[in-house]
Amino acid sequence: MAVSIRDVATRAGVSVGTVSNVLNRPDEVSAESVSRVTQAIEELGYVRNDAARKLRAGVSTTVGFVVLDGQNPFFNDVVRGAEDEATKHGIAILYGNTDEDHGRERLYLDLFEEQQVRGLLIAPYGDVTGRLRRLRERGIACVLVDRFSGDGKFSSVSIDSVAGGRMAAEHLIACGRRRIAFVGGPFDIRQVNDRLAGARAAAENAHVPVSVEVVATEAMTVAEGVAAGARIISRPPTAWPDALFAANDLIALGLLQSLIVDGRMLVPDRIAIIGFDDIPFAAAAAVPLSSIRQPSRMIGRTALRIVLEETADPYSIPRQTVFPPELVVRRSTAG
Repeated sequence: MAVSIRDVATRAGVSVGTVSNVLNRPDEVSAESVSRVTQAIEELGYVRNDAARKLRAGVSTTVGFVVLDGQNPFFNDVVRGAEDEATKHGIAILYGNTDEDHGRERLYLDLFEEQQVRGLLIAPYGDVTGRLRRLRERGIACVLVDRFSGDGKFSSVSIDSVAGGRMAAEHLIACGRRRIAFVGGPFDIRQVNDRLAGARAAAENAHVPVSVEVVATEAMTVAEGVAAGARIISRPPTAWPDALFAANDLIALGLLQSLIVDGRMLVPDRIAIIGFDDIPFAAAAAVPLSSIRQPSRMIGRTALRIVLEETADPYSIPRQTVFPPELVVRRSTAG
């Protein structure tokens, strides 16, 4: 059975208030009382519940972080950036992976609300504006991660995914590709829509005819990329695209795996592939993968700083931090 502060007071022969003062304001207590309480703590093996103390004081030492896909190295790096920054402030990160599931997302939001976390970082699946508004009303600052807040009601840290999609397609067009297939989904994810919109804008503004078709996936995983690649390969060769733009690197790696195993659609001679995120596996692929780089750790660090600033000043105006994307060219497009 856990030893309570009341047990310590009984052993030391003092009041509970005196024990509390010894723990929190020892300079206000006589030396004799400090000695008696300290001795009682040692004899009983009392362990102070610091988390509960800080919650009662209205200051938690934890920040919740909800991500779309815990298997994606991009989000692992974003969380790592937030953890690096949190450590500087004595903050711990509580992490939840929704796996692109609305039910799991609600579960983690419920949990972090019950835990009265100091703040919440979230890469949302779908629209969670109403729920985040409720959390903020309860004193929990919320910051969107890898998602631009279009209405400006919450602070956000992201890159310009539309610009990134345009950059990827412009690179493919500059490499001489004219039949681009955008591979990604689900389209409940805002980033997928933005990257496709950027690619379509690049095609419309090109000085040559360029088509952009959509090959939808059910998730942003390697397995979905493999399946999409198999569907593309099953077409007659005359119907093959000459370039693939994947909504993220995991899908791109799955596509690459399908094409290499089949052996007919050589990369990049017959078809070019570009991904998005520039995860570490991209450079190490059998055919090194071109990608659109996001500053993942900087995104996490920046989001953590903002949530702490908004906790300190609940009346601060939400701000949108948007990092520029960067094109990283490797063999999968450059030959």
